[in-house]
Amino acid sequence: MTSDVASRRGRTASGRDGARKGDGAAGWLFTAPMLLILGVFLFIPVLMAFYVSLTSWNGNGSPFTGGENAQFVGVDNYTSLFAEDGLRRENFMQSIGNNFWFVFFVVPLQTALSFFLAVIVNNKFLKGKGFFRTAFYFPSVTSSIAISVVFIFLFANSGAVNAVLSKLGVDGPAWFSDARGLFHILAGVVGVDGAPGFAESELLGRSLWDWFSGPSVAMCVVIILVVWTTTGTFMLMFLAALQDVPVEVEEAAMLDGTTGWQKMRHVTIPILKPAFFLVTTLGLIGTWQVFDQIYVMGKGAPANTTLTPAFLSYKQSFTTLDYGTGAAISFVVFALIITLTSAQRWLLRDRGPKPRRKARLASIAASNTQTGARK
Repeated sequence: MTSDVASRRGRTASGRDGARKGDGAAGWLFTAPMLLILGVFLFIPVLMAFYVSLTSWNGNGSPFTGGENAQFVGVDNYTSLFAEDGLRRENFMQSIGNNFWFVFFVVPLQTALSFFLAVIVNNKFLKGKGFFRTAFYFPSVTSSIAISVVFIFLFANSGAVNAVLSKLGVDGPAWFSDARGLFHILAGVVGVDGAPGFAESELLGRSLWDWFSGPSVAMCVVIILVVWTTTGTFMLMFLAALQDVPVEVEEAAMLDGTTGWQKMRHVTIPILKPAFFLVTTLGLIGTWQVFDQIYVMGKGAPANTTLTPAFLSYKQSFTTLDYGTGAAISFVVFALIITLTSAQRWLLRDRGPKPRRKARLASIAASNTQTGARK
């Protein structure tokens, strides 16, 4: 009898293992076409681009045949961006500094604004929800090139923005020709017109005064444009997450007597942590890859203060015909995105109790259970 039961269990377990193997094979079979497409049109081109970054290819002929048009130079294209004095490193470091301030302002602003709008349109007492959701989302589906052209006219020296500022008694700046950094302007207001002594020291070919100049006046226009056009998309992500919050949790918070702000801070925001991670990660990736707005709104002008690594990579490749350096810049940006995303994931991780503390809490709970059982 016992042997029959054991044999049945063995046949059942083997059947389950066979079914699992069959499911795995079926899964690979159905995903094989997409994996093949990704391999041909994504992974292989990335490997080819990485090889180009190790050559001095000038666009003539094939980069894989070698010769004087595509000599193998190893990591020289990378070292020239960081360690060699010259215009190449100067432009690259300036583009990194410009993009850093762009990310520093855009990601927090678009995250906070999109969350705020999602909370508003999620309010059950709001009338005309469909209208407001469409109005907030509409800039996200509009062509970025068309909106960039409109912003050029709005922020022109005689544009609508300066006209409104003049009505308020404010002399508007020359938005697209003012190369001063925002923090340099604020320092000038308090009487600091030049670099202090400690700020004259150099880091990677640029002085600390230049590194901490902040976004230029022209870059501020791009920041406003990008925040306005991307907020609607992230609003929908937050809205979906808000509508997925369990009603029981909100009711429990209300029964505990929490105020609206306390419920938002201690209940809603912790539950939405995955949504915050998604929005900030997508924002981080998008801001480090900004290109089309820069291309339309000045191509790095004035004085390269709106130059970004993505546009510099394009410029090195298709204007200077230095495809190796252009590819190297793109892979440096890729490494930056991976590093910053990993750091962001570490910062937003769930900070539960440490293992020792978990074991201590488990032992206390077990002892309490035993004590209750004895009573």
